[in-house]
Amino acid sequence: MTKLPAEESRHAVLGLRSPLTPLQTAARARRYGAFYYADMWIRRMRGYQWTVLMTAVGTPLVYLLGMGTGLAVLIDANSDAGFPGGNGSTVSYLVFLGPALVATAALMVSSEENTYTVMGGFKWHRTYYGPNASPLSSEQIASGHVLGLVFRLLLTTGIYYVFLLLFGAVPQPGTGWLMIFTALLAGLGFGMPLLAFSATLKEDKGQFAMVQRFIVMPLFLFSGTFFPLDTLPLGVRWIGWISPLWHSTELGRVLSFGHPEHPLLTAVHVVYLLVLASGGLILARRNFTRRLAG
Repeated sequence: MTKLPAEESRHAVLGLRSPLTPLQTAARARRYGAFYYADMWIRRMRGYQWTVLMTAVGTPLVYLLGMGTGLAVLIDANSDAGFPGGNGSTVSYLVFLGPALVATAALMVSSEENTYTVMGGFKWHRTYYGPNASPLSSEQIASGHVLGLVFRLLLTTGIYYVFLLLFGAVPQPGTGWLMIFTALLAGLGFGMPLLAFSATLKEDKGQFAMVQRFIVMPLFLFSGTFFPLDTLPLGVRWIGWISPLWHSTELGRVLSFGHPEHPLLTAVHVVYLLVLASGGLILARRNFTRRLAG
């Protein structure tokens, strides 16, 4: 009878699985590396979990209280036509605004996590280099970052949607909950090209501040967020046409209150956001590989 080593014998008596060998651990890391890095990314987020939670809860609460008891009341009181809803009906300003606020929250989170967090991973905290020295590949690290971002985006937009329900701003909750995922597309459609760009930067010389001032803010103001895009001057309307925020907002409005829109345009919104997200992810994975190989 073959005698088991002491460690394996102890595991057999306790009914435990034998520990993985180094080769088995490495093989598992190569297969599931992106999920391992995402797990680390989410655990790291626990270090500022109260900031994340207060942002996810406080932002929708302040916006909806301000809009619902302030601006929305004034606009509804002075607007005879209202905003177009499904089947020839009209909706209140708060209902019209809701999907845009959810998509904007995703855009803001994505701009935060794909700028200074990436710079920190390469330069300040160098959190990418330890995993890169393990069996995890550079592409898996980039993908793990994206998976962690998806987790935070779903958390933020999900909480925002709950507040919209509490404020009665979702006339069609049966389909309205899908705006969580259309907002996710906005975050990824904007965030993946930004992630690819951030992965090329070696010094912070104000590039991220410029992104906030000259890209994020114009997208927020001129993407049909507060009023229908066709009411804006032609000189700035093009910003909405190329903005992932506008495409996501329009999808959310279709789902939330049946905003009248041609099905072909709805398909264009989805395809445009998927192309931005997938193309940006491909570039980001390539830039991570180049950067971590150096």
